[in-house]
Parts: sequence; C-alpha cells; structure tokens
Amino acid sequence: MEEVLQVGDRFYILATPAKTAELSRVLKHGDTFALFDPRGDIVTQALREHGLYHQGTRFLSHLRLQIGHVRPLLLSSRIKRDNDGFAADLTNADLVIDGNLVVERDLLHVYRSRFVLDGHFYESLRIANYGALPVLLPVTIDFEADFVDIFEIRGTARGRRGTLLAPTISPTEVVLSYRGLDKVDRRTHLIFETQPDALSSSHAEFHVTLAPHQEMRLRFGVHCQADASLPQDAPDVDRAAALLNQQFTGMATRQGRVATDDEAFNEWLERSAADLRMMISQTPHGPYPYAGVPWFNTVFGRDGIITALSTLTIDPALARGVLAHLAAFQATSSSPDQDAEPGKILHEARGGEMAALGEVPFGRYYGSVDSTPLFLVLAGRYFERTADRAFIDRLWPHILRALEWIDRYGDSDGDGFVEYARRTPAGLVQQGWKDSKDSVFHADGTLAEAPIALCEVQGYVFDAKRKVAALARARGDEALARQLEADAERLRIRFEDAFWCDDIGTYALALDGSGQPCRVRSSNAGHCLFSGIASPERARRVAEALLAPESFSGWGIRTLAACERRYNPMSYHNGSVWPHDNALIAAGFARYGLTGAATTVLTALFDASRFFDLNRMPELFCGFHRRPGDGPTLYPVACAPQAWASAAVFLLIDAVLQLRLDPVSETACVGAVALPNGLDFITFENLELSGGRVDLRVDRRGAGVEVSSSLLPR
Repeated sequence: MEEVLQVGDRFYILATPAKTAELSRVLKHGDTFALFDPRGDIVTQALREHGLYHQGTRFLSHLRLQIGHVRPLLLSSRIKRDNDGFAADLTNADLVIDGNLVVERDLLHVYRSRFVLDGHFYESLRIANYGALPVLLPVTIDFEADFVDIFEIRGTARGRRGTLLAPTISPTEVVLSYRGLDKVDRRTHLIFETQPDALSSSHAEFHVTLAPHQEMRLRFGVHCQADASLPQDAPDVDRAAALLNQQFTGMATRQGRVATDDEAFNEWLERSAADLRMMISQTPHGPYPYAGVPWFNTVFGRDGIITALSTLTIDPALARGVLAHLAAFQATSSSPDQDAEPGKILHEARGGEMAALGEVPFGRYYGSVDSTPLFLVLAGRYFERTADRAFIDRLWPHILRALEWIDRYGDSDGDGFVEYARRTPAGLVQQGWKDSKDSVFHADGTLAEAPIALCEVQGYVFDAKRKVAALARARGDEALARQLEADAERLRIRFEDAFWCDDIGTYALALDGSGQPCRVRSSNAGHCLFSGIASPERARRVAEALLAPESFSGWGIRTLAACERRYNPMSYHNGSVWPHDNALIAAGFARYGLTGAATTVLTALFDASRFFDLNRMPELFCGFHRRPGDGPTLYPVACAPQAWASAAVFLLIDAVLQLRLDPVSETACVGAVALPNGLDFITFENLELSGGRVDLRVDRRGAGVEVSSSLLPR
C-alpha cells in the first residue's frame, strides 16, 4: 500500500528544489545566524531558507548588492578559518545602456565582509577603482524583512499570521516592524554609517564617484529587536568586532587542541573545532552547544549531551554547562501537552512566534526518551573526567529526580524496560534519536505500535545506573550504589533475553507495544556497545554485522542495513550515514577492545570529510555505497554545521587511542597499541586536569606507540 505524507507529519523538513539550489554560507553567534549565497546576498527566491534569523524568526529575508543596477560578479568567497566572519571578492559586470558598453567589467574591486554578534549583523563594503578613468556608478542595497517563523520555512503551514507595521525612515536608518499574534513587536533596524543618497523602506542607494585607484568604504548594521531588546544598545562595528574576537579567542583558549602530522586530517580537526566554537552559545548556566544551522539553532537536550560526551577530553567545561542548563529546565510536573513528567530532561526549547502561541509544542518540549538517561551518563563521565565533587553535589537532587523518572515514568508498564508513547497528538511520534515517523518498524516494514522500547535506550539506562552508582559511592552512599548496580545487572540480563536476535546476528531495533521485537538490522545496536550492556561475544557479532557491506557504505555505517525492507540511502534515518552515530558506535567498538573496527570507522569518515565543503562534517549524508573516484552523496536539507557532527572526530580519536585522563592521579593513559594508518603522531595540547593543564603526544614507534606527556601548572 502506498504511503501518503499526512498532515500529522508537520515537523518534517520539506526538501524543495528551492532549498537545495546552491551552496550556502553560514555565520552564527548565540541566538542569531545568517544564511546567504557565496556572493553574500540573501535572495530567498533562489534559496528559501536564506535570511538573518534571531530567536527563531527571520528578521531579514532579502539583501542584495548591485553596482550600476547589476549584481556584481563573484571572484571568490570564504568563511574565515575561525567562523568569525565572511569575506567575498567581487567585481563589476559589463554595464550596457542602450546597446552601448558604458563600463567594462573588472574595473571595480569590491571587498565584502560581514560578521554576526548575538542579535546584530554588520557588513562592510570596500570599493576600489582600478580603471584608468573616473567611475560614477550607483551602489544599491535592496532589503526586506518578512518576520517568518523558522517552522514556516521548514514547511509547517499557518492559518494566519500577524501584521506588518508601517516602516519608519530617517536619513540613516530604516526600521521594519511586525506585530505577531503573540503580541510581540519584532523590529529590524538597518543603520547606515554613511548617509545614503536615497533611502526607502526597501532600498538604499549611494552615488559613488571614484577617481582612478581611489577607494571608499560603506558600512551598515542590521539589528534584531524582539520586544524588550533594545537596538540602541547595539555596539558599533569596531566594538562589536572586538567583542566577537574576545569571545571566540576565550573559547579557543579554554579548549584543548588536537593535531596530527597529516595536514588533511588537521583541516578536519580545525574546522570541527571552529564549528563547535561557533555553535556554542553562552547561557546563564554556562556554555551550551546549539544543535545545528539552520533548522536546530537552539537548545536540544540529546544533541547537547552527546556533543558534550564527545568533547569531554578537550572541553569538560562544556559538559558542565550542558548539565547545569538541563538541570535548570528539568521538568517538575506532568504536562501532556509538553510530553513532560517530573524529573524528565528537556528535548528542545524554542523561541519564536509559533512556539509562543503553541502552534508547535516546542517552546519547552520533553518528548525524548533518551535525554534523561544520557543526562545521568554525562554526569558520571564528567565526574570521571574532572573529579568535580562540588558540582556533582549541587547536581545531586536533579540526578535523583532523573533516576525516579526512569523507574516511575520511563517504565510506565513495569516490564523493566524504558519505553515511550507520545501524550500529545502534536508531539513527536518517535522519541529516540531517530525521530522521523517511519524509523521504527518490523522486518516486514510495518511500523511499530507504541509504547516502544528502543534497544539503545536500555543500554543508556544500564550505563546511567552504573555511573550514578559510582557517584553515590563517591558521596558515601554505599546502599544506593549497590541498589543501582543490582538494578543495572537485572536490566542487562532481561535485555539480552528480550532483544537478542540470533538469526540476524544483532539486537532488535526495539520492542513494540505488545513486547514483540523489531527484528531489524540497524545502527542502534551499535549504541549498545557504547553503553556496555552487550555481552562480549554478542558485541563482536554486532560489530561484524555493522561492518558488513549491507551496513557499512565505505563512508561510514548506515543507520539501516541495505537488506532491510525500509532501506533507502537517501532517507533521513533509514539508510543514511550520521557522523555522531558512527562516533558513538566506534567508541563502543573500542570499549570491547575492537580498536581495528573503530579505526575503520574513523578512516571512512576522514575520507568523507575531504569531499565536503570547508571540510565541514554535515549532520548526515546519503548511504550510497562508496564508488571508486567519487565522493559521498550529500543529503538535501542536512544542517551544516551540526554540533554533534562537528564533535564526532574528537570522540573517534579518543576511541582509537583508548585515551583516558585521570584527574586524581593527574595522568593520561593511552590503551592503543597502534596509530591509524597514515598518522605518525597525534598531539593534545592544553587539556584540563584538576592540577593544571597537560600536553600529550602519541608517536608511532615501529609496530607500537610511544606516549609522552607534560603537566603544565595553572
């Protein structure tokens, strides 16, 4: 029977030709991001999601530069190495009036640069005349603001919208305004440093006269005002640039650095580190990695936790910020409309008009089954990494509430497994990390009925209880520690009995509402190795299955094996390759001593990274088998950057090296017996330990490795 996309799939991200038309450039800072074409223009007719966004709303939907009423020609453009700015080199096109060539091309050079600072967008144009004669040309900047909600851009229909208000215009400023149905006035302020010769509600024009070899500069700012925010507090461009540099430099100084002897590998590392810094936003509770641009530029519980787990070696402060923020927003009451129960950890939080009105349930939404156990896993691993007892003591009430959620609400039917079923028709049907509606099914392709117990979630719960047992023991509560360890062991035994499918050599994807296993070969089983719930013999069989041609594309492990009924290499969750998924699986391989398998995954993703624009690992890519002389196939609406995809390389390196930092003895341990082929050394600099900082170097020595380290005092 043919499936038809129902209205109930309203959180599906529509992939239209307009969304996949051409390469885009991205800048992001805090709650603000800009998406534009390689020239620097925002032209939504060409790519609908282009724009300047702040707190879930598009504050600028059109921005176009013209010289002589013609768009300039692109010479080259780039995002700066640290993601702190964009620059493009442009030149004028041939200008023809009434059949006569008035100005030849390539006489003017335009250097266009910009950056964003939370709520603010700054652009500078430097125009130089390299011709032998004076040039008199109009330079125009066209602009528009539609104040559309990000969910509208994604494809969610609205019955009605608010009202565009009359613009206000002064000699150097235009204010475009919108009053939403949520009674919030949103305003876009465009402020020009030099007074335009003509200024309207959609157009600024400058009459530029340049003598030979003369240059001039035009600068303007765009400031996003959402009700209480005050654009008059906007810093000028020089002060804003200094603030941005200070913040990015501070993050780079805090983070550890990883490098190798391979320049291509270093490009992947450096881009990933820079993308992580761009995705991290400062909250009142500490740093938090927003999930991805453009669709997920906000707090996601699961994404933040996995990003923090992946980067514990280089940046434990990020894990602390994630834990503190999620603890502050832990559910305290039952709310079916939010899929919330006491103790549950946040799935996502959204700003914007549609979230405020409840048109989407994600203002503060708790519909993920795995965020709560993963929160506990992160707390345990953070303590292992830092020995920060004082922070764990402050977090302890939240840890106990999360444990209570697992036992009381997560296992609502008392069968010993944590499962999910949405409580609001507006919520997510599937509430694991594969949250598209068709991601959980039986071998014949029939969708599983809720409540659903995912295999990886049982592993997370197993790991969570063991981690919290260690925390309880460190706090002197031996009785709780023993109880949790006994709970974890009972779960492990029940899990092996209920989920193992000997005929397919792996764990079932899930148990459906009647307790029947979904006998499907999926990447989810690899997470059971990450958590340690799998027996050693079965872990080896899972690894063999995941690296078999049906699951391993050559570029990474597919979310679903090619032999399964719903396999589609171009799907979101049923055959694509996700970097973070692969990194967690590789860490699971290493946990069971399968470092060769972990290295295979690392090598595949490294090879893939060399084909991606800017060496930027996207959220996902298609799962087509690797073809000689060809690169991986892009997924049409993948986020790039995506925080947990950027973090994947750091977890992969930890996995293949079996790296462990001991904050008590202030030592570093490397369990690997060899480095990946092609790498002769890996260095770590500025890694935080309780007594100071440590530098670490792992060198290839014959068939083995040699490790050296130095502790640097604070």
